[in-house]
Amino acid sequence: ALAGLGLLAAASPLPTAAAAATTTASAPRPALTVSTTQPRRESLARRLPANGSVAAWQEASIGSESSGLRLAEVRVNVGEQVRAGQLLARFADDSVRADLAQARAGLQEARAALAQAQANAERARALSATGAMSQQEILQYSTAAQTAQARVAASQAQLEAQQLRLKHTRVLAPDAGVISARLATVGAVAGPGTELFRMLRRGRLEWRAEVGSSDLPLLRAGGRAMVTAASGAQVEGRVRVLAPTVDAATRNALVYVDLPEHPDIRAGMFARGEFVLGQHEALTVPLAAVVVRDGFSQVFEVGADGRVLMRRVQTGQRNADRVEITTGLTPEARVVQQGGAFLNDGDLVRVAPSDSAQEQPAAPVK
Repeated sequence: ALAGLGLLAAASPLPTAAAAATTTASAPRPALTVSTTQPRRESLARRLPANGSVAAWQEASIGSESSGLRLAEVRVNVGEQVRAGQLLARFADDSVRADLAQARAGLQEARAALAQAQANAERARALSATGAMSQQEILQYSTAAQTAQARVAASQAQLEAQQLRLKHTRVLAPDAGVISARLATVGAVAGPGTELFRMLRRGRLEWRAEVGSSDLPLLRAGGRAMVTAASGAQVEGRVRVLAPTVDAATRNALVYVDLPEHPDIRAGMFARGEFVLGQHEALTVPLAAVVVRDGFSQVFEVGADGRVLMRRVQTGQRNADRVEITTGLTPEARVVQQGGAFLNDGDLVRVAPSDSAQEQPAAPVK
């Protein structure tokens, strides 16, 4: 009997241990151990992103005004800085100088003929009172003097035309700037209007940003813009003017931004930038806390029961390693700081202790 009672006492704890094991096996296991954070209010610069192209503020086309002359000398090349009135190229002027000398001789001959005609007219008018000459002869001498005067004027105009031709054999810069293209070739015979050089006036560049019509009221002339080139170089520009019209196809308008000189920014290149519109208060979370799924931005909020709720949010601008949350999240929410890509809505998580809790000394065991 005693042996039987001992066997029963030894066998009695077995059902209790089995029940505990069953309970442990049925308890849900956390999907991930995560750290949490709360949204933080920060003062951010309000910015309006835009894309556009860099172009010359004004581009000058320098062409030939001579006809049938050979280009004898080219003095500048692409990329050179030039000043207003600087000699860029020169045409051969031998034939023009010969024509100019001939025009001067013609003018002298016309002036001599004018002097003779005026003297004859004066003598004829002096004899008119004596009756030695008829009125018809006197009129002929007076008309000859007027004709000689007209020939002097024509010769003078021809001389000025030849002087202008000589002046056009020298191609001068109309303004200060940078030569952006050179089409002139020594020895070529260029016709009137042939483009020889292209110049960026004063070396000024501008960023022509495309902005939606709904965002135009946010911009003003004189506002700041941070422009980033393809190489990563960043410069600060100033809004010069807003386009007076909006493209009917794209509903975008151009905003012209003056840019400072920079070796990495050139006309014709694509650039992105942001218009600085002022400061505003914003709710931000770490960038790693935002998970993008199916084209939507989401964060995981940890509930009181340890399960996560997937919240769809609207994001704003990015500031270093934090991103603005415009809608979809309250300031009191606890969100998963990182690792949200491995979670689903309703998953159970284990919240890791914060650094401050880990730094506190452990309580003594009583």
